[in-house]
Amino acid sequence: MQTPTLTFIDTAALRHNLARVRELAPASRVMAVIKANAYGHGLETVATALEGADGFAVARLEEALALRATSTRKRILMLEGALTAEQLAVAAREGIELMLHTFDQLAMLESYSGAELVRAWVKLDTGMNRLGFRVENFAEALDRLGRIRCVVPGPVLATHLASADELANPQTGSQLASFEAATHGLAGERSIANSAGILAWPMAHGDWVRPGLMLYGISPFPEGSGRDVELRAAMTFQTGVIAVKTVRQGEAVGYGGDWRAQRPTTMAVVAAGYGDGYPRGARSGTPVIVNGRRASLIGRVSMDMLTVDVTDLPPVEVGDPVELWGNALPVEEVARWAGTIPYVLTCAVSQRVPRVVR
Repeated sequence: MQTPTLTFIDTAALRHNLARVRELAPASRVMAVIKANAYGHGLETVATALEGADGFAVARLEEALALRATSTRKRILMLEGALTAEQLAVAAREGIELMLHTFDQLAMLESYSGAELVRAWVKLDTGMNRLGFRVENFAEALDRLGRIRCVVPGPVLATHLASADELANPQTGSQLASFEAATHGLAGERSIANSAGILAWPMAHGDWVRPGLMLYGISPFPEGSGRDVELRAAMTFQTGVIAVKTVRQGEAVGYGGDWRAQRPTTMAVVAAGYGDGYPRGARSGTPVIVNGRRASLIGRVSMDMLTVDVTDLPPVEVGDPVELWGNALPVEEVARWAGTIPYVLTCAVSQRVPRVVR
């Protein structure tokens, strides 16, 4: 008998979300970010569904090569760039574009003796203080890059927004001003906006936008969900009821007995747990959807099971469906109950959970 625990990946939702990006940033090209196995949705599935994007961005060479193996001829960008001369040679051979953010990477390009041309993106650190050339070093980096024979002239000039999801935070305005001052008058396309930048900061759209989270129907903002910005959930994490029990008033449930029944309680045992990628930190009260109705977790999350209070629902039976997040229950809401962010939840769905493509 097949496990009732599945993730459904909705390719129509992925295409809808890409169309929403184009609606919001009609003058920009779209570099769809599908790193980390497309945020847990499946690299090949998502790349196929988002064939309408102008290019794909991943973090590492292994991801870029897996994407190239799908036979896509779209532009592929490595957001971390090449880390060794060997990686540089492979990326150049496969036509993979590189984000440059250190002088070591420039030195590797200067020493490269291959015949292939390399298309470069250059990251300016405008305040994220992670990857990128500092403002005072940016002109030197561009000057050196312009002298390297194997690099295609006219690199894309890029930065990354640190707080675009915080609408009242002045950091985004400061970053945009810093980027404008450092790149004023320079040749080359611009790329700034992530998902929050696309949704909330139209002045950041530039020539290329780099949507990630919003492609999967998830809002980048601390409150609300993707529905609020006309996105559709691409992942539904679903399981089923494997037992129904009565818990007497005063009895405890689960490891540690953290939850104790305040009344006679009908409890459904559900076939999913942290071994499947459900967050172990989800508290009692975290919502799930049983037979289309809301119910609440009780007790601690186990490796393979959850326990749910279904006392106030119509009779629940073994085999009934349970949505852990998806169309009926936004993953953003579950993440808030678990004290984490939606990225963590979708990326953490275990490989033992079958993906079903709709």
